This record gives sequence, structure tokens and C-alpha cells, in this order.
Amino acid sequence: MKTSTVASSQAGPSGGYYVFLIIYLVLLSAFGSFVNDMYLPTLPEMVRSFHTTRPVVQLGLTFGMIGLGVGELILGPLSDRFGRKPILIWALVVFCIGAFGSVWSKTIHVFLWWRLVQGLGASGGYFLARTIPADLYKGRALAKVMALVGAINGFAPASAPVIGGLVARSVGWQGIFWILFGFSAMLLLLTPAFKESLPKDRRVTGHFGTAFKNYVVLSKNKHFVVHVMLKAAALGVLFAYISSAPFIIQDHYGFSQLQFGLFMGFNAIFVAFGATVALHFKPLKKAALFGGRGLLLIAAAQFACFYLVDNVWVYEALNLPMLFCLGMLFTVGNTLAMNEGRDCAGDASALIGLMGYVFGATVSPLVGLGNTLHSTAITIVALSVLVLVFTRMTRVLPADLEATPQSASRTAEKE
Repeated sequence: MKTSTVASSQAGPSGGYYVFLIIYLVLLSAFGSFVNDMYLPTLPEMVRSFHTTRPVVQLGLTFGMIGLGVGELILGPLSDRFGRKPILIWALVVFCIGAFGSVWSKTIHVFLWWRLVQGLGASGGYFLARTIPADLYKGRALAKVMALVGAINGFAPASAPVIGGLVARSVGWQGIFWILFGFSAMLLLLTPAFKESLPKDRRVTGHFGTAFKNYVVLSKNKHFVVHVMLKAAALGVLFAYISSAPFIIQDHYGFSQLQFGLFMGFNAIFVAFGATVALHFKPLKKAALFGGRGLLLIAAAQFACFYLVDNVWVYEALNLPMLFCLGMLFTVGNTLAMNEGRDCAGDASALIGLMGYVFGATVSPLVGLGNTLHSTAITIVALSVLVLVFTRMTRVLPADLEATPQSASRTAEKE
């Protein structure tokens, strides 16, 4: 892409390519969701298939998230140096290899290592879905694009468990990874139509290690760090819900894999709804405070439900507003963090992803310890308290989308 084209792109691409770009970003973002969400209905089946325990099978989610986090940490600086498109192509190839290996896993331990490879490959598409909009937009225009992608992508976690439940009924858990292999191959076929969003004159130059130094610069940007931690803590709540739901809905309440998929699919729509509603708050960070307070209230009610009521419909009724609040928090955290770090968008997006998966990888096995209902309730309440702390920190920060961000380059100049 020519420099002049990108320079004008702060107004954003238009016409047919804009439609393609939004669809492509949705698919890239959905790819990360499918990697975890599609095989959720099969977790109880995999416990029996591999003759192992719940926490060990849930490590499949953890290993996938470790791969996603580490992959983003490595690929972020590389994409700032070499461009987005070549990194995306290599990442998708790696995922195809990981998905193929998972199908032929004979033991749970082999499967876990292939899940790590899958995470490394899927990280490319997942973090670039945040990075590419920051290459092309800023301010509230960036918020609109990211919220639009997030809202449409709300149907990815909605459809993934349903598809997973249907596939598992006919061909078992291995069929899930054949579908993921096909999804990755489809994205590879679409990459020629994607125009590089980071021209050569905006890439990191000099010594190879220079790209990684931006991690240090970003970590010293208080505004960026607060927004990242807000998103990460909220993502921890989501993963606590995701990793515990198969055992709560299927094993505890006795629903089938397909019924579980329908539960998860309907619930995920509320994430998309929350992401859209967040845009109506001005300044945007007000949506974080609303979402943080609501999340803690719902978490407290869910705690009481698990300990005192133990009713599937009460559990389900509380999941809906919880996911709505999380959708709001994701939009705020993603947008404000990327707005702060857009001068080195690849590194910024990688850190957002890494911290989210640190939380996710930690909580996934925790909710499987002991009584799943009780461990899930405790985990969600603890994380909701942390979310509220970061929403209050976001509230007192002067910068928002309408303010001048403390960009990484200006921070480096001060040093």
C-alpha cells in the first residue's frame, strides 16, 4: 500500500474494500473465539475419552491461551517491523499444523502440546483484528470500528458452541478440529485480497531488538497499563464462565451437548449488545464504570445462587446481564488501550492479548477444583472486585478518546 493511501486512511477505507475489511476483521477475531469456544461442549466427553480428570482437560483451554499470549508477544513486534500481512500468513499456517496434530492425539498430554501450537498460530489473527483498525483509525472512529467488529463478532461465540455440539454428536471431538483446520485454510485463501495496513515508512527500523523495546515504553505508560488491566480482568471473568459452563450445564444440570451450545449461543449475543451500547457513553470511560459496578452486583447475586439456590434458570438469568457488562468493558478496554498505543499498535495489541490470557489461563483450571459451582462463584466475585478497581482508576485518568494520548513515541522522547 502506498504511503499516501495510508496517510489518508485516518478517515478510513471506503466503499467495497471497507465492507471486505470489516468482514475480514470479524473473521480474524472470530477465529480466536472459535479456537476455544467450539470444543467447549466436548470437554466432558474428552474427560471420558482420555480417561483423565476435569482440571487436566481444562488445561487444554489454558495451553491454548498460553499459546495465544506468547504468540502475540512475539508476533506483535515482528508485525511492527515486517508488516501485518506476512505475519498473518505464517500464523495461519502454524495453526493448520496444530489443528491437524490435535486430531491424531492419542493421549491428553500430546493433545495439550498441540493446543499450545494452535494458540501460537491463532494469536496472529486474534491480535491483528485489534491492530489493523489502529493502523487505519483513531479516536472515536477507532471506537466505532472496534465496537462494530466486536458486536458482529458476538455471534462467533454464539455460533461456535452450537456448531461444536452438533459436530460432536456425529463425529466426536476430533471433528471440531477438522472444522478449525478448514476455517484457518479459508482465511489463508482470503489474505491476497487484504491490503497491507502498515506501510514501510511507518514500520520499526534499526536493530531487530528495537521493536521489543516498545514493550518497556508501553509498560511505563500509566494510561495504557490501566486500560489493559481493565480488559484483562474482565476477560478473566469471561474465561471463568466459559471454562466452568460445560460442567455446570451438562454434568451438574444434565443438559446435552447441543442444549449446552444453545445456552452459550444465546448468551453470547449479550456480549455483542453490551459492546454496542458502550458507544453511547461520552466520554467512553463512563461505560466502564457502569459495567464494573453492574458486574460486581451480578457476581454477588451469582455467588448466592450457587451456594443457596442452585437452579439452572436463576444461573442462566444472571449470566445475561453479566455478559452484557463484560461486552461494555471489552469495548472500553480495547479501544482506550489501542488509542493510547497506536504509535506501536502491534506491540500494544500483543500486550492486551497477553495480559488477558494470563488471567484466562490462570482461572480456567481454578474453576474445576473441588465443587465447580463454589469455585466458579469465588473466582468470578474476586475478579469482579478487581475489575471495579480498574474501572475507578480509568475514571480518574484525564485522557479519553477526545484527548491526546500519551503515545509510546512521546513517552520515549521524554526518557
